[in-house]
Amino acid sequence: MNLKERLDEYEKLMRLDKPIGILLLAWPTLWALWLSSAGQPDWMVFWIFALGVVLMRSSGCVINDYADRNIDRHVARTKNRPLTAGRVSEKEALLLAAGLAILAFLLILPLGNWLLVKLSFAAAFLAATYPFTKRFFAVPQAYLGIAFGFGIPMAYAAHLNSIPTLAWWLLAANVAWAVAYDTEYAMVDREDDLKIGIKTSAITFGRFDVAAVMLCYALTLGLLAWVGHKARMPWPYDLGLAAAAGIAAYHYTLIKDRDPARCFKAFLHNNWFGAAVFAGIAVSLAFFR
Repeated sequence: MNLKERLDEYEKLMRLDKPIGILLLAWPTLWALWLSSAGQPDWMVFWIFALGVVLMRSSGCVINDYADRNIDRHVARTKNRPLTAGRVSEKEALLLAAGLAILAFLLILPLGNWLLVKLSFAAAFLAATYPFTKRFFAVPQAYLGIAFGFGIPMAYAAHLNSIPTLAWWLLAANVAWAVAYDTEYAMVDREDDLKIGIKTSAITFGRFDVAAVMLCYALTLGLLAWVGHKARMPWPYDLGLAAAAGIAAYHYTLIKDRDPARCFKAFLHNNWFGAAVFAGIAVSLAFFR
């Protein structure tokens, strides 16, 4: 493949960034919706959470672009984002982010669950503050994992009006997974990020970045196995984890040489990791409980 073909392929992959981001937020929420309801989620809760994921992810993207508006112009992959390119004003961006977050909040009110309402404020805080952690935290990807996984305790709250310990273990698994896939993402921009002076896990881990990614995948699978053990999940759950492990092994082949396009492909491919885990949960609860 010549240089032009490689650049064209990279451009195509970048257009998948936002849709895949929604799925990476959706999968842990779906894990929790199914586990917290023993495979029979309340369908009103399901659709509220599905729409909420889209709205909050969209709001988070706008806040991220606002926070990085003076940084993105120095990064090849992000220099044409609407706010950075001047096609959207800062005021318009903030109004859009606030409007999307308010819509997501209004969605949960019909459920009349005050624990869920309280958690929604925490979720909004996490989504709004994550983009700024790149200035302070050595591994902001861990904070992202909490923000992206906060649908987990919210799903349990929606179905059970409580948050069992199992939900926090599931959230911990999501944090480890987020560090893995977002480090792959950060490996794409490492050279630009070093010049700008922001902090990412790819920079913090340095030459151990690939090993750290694989260790985080292993930790994710270990925590998910523990969740399955505590929930007494049948064998299809383990089969889903085995499939996810195979996907993680494939990601190693993509990132081991640290080629930016292949690292970005690995990041996008994490959709299948989340899907494999969900398939194991859904099949286990639908046919073996």
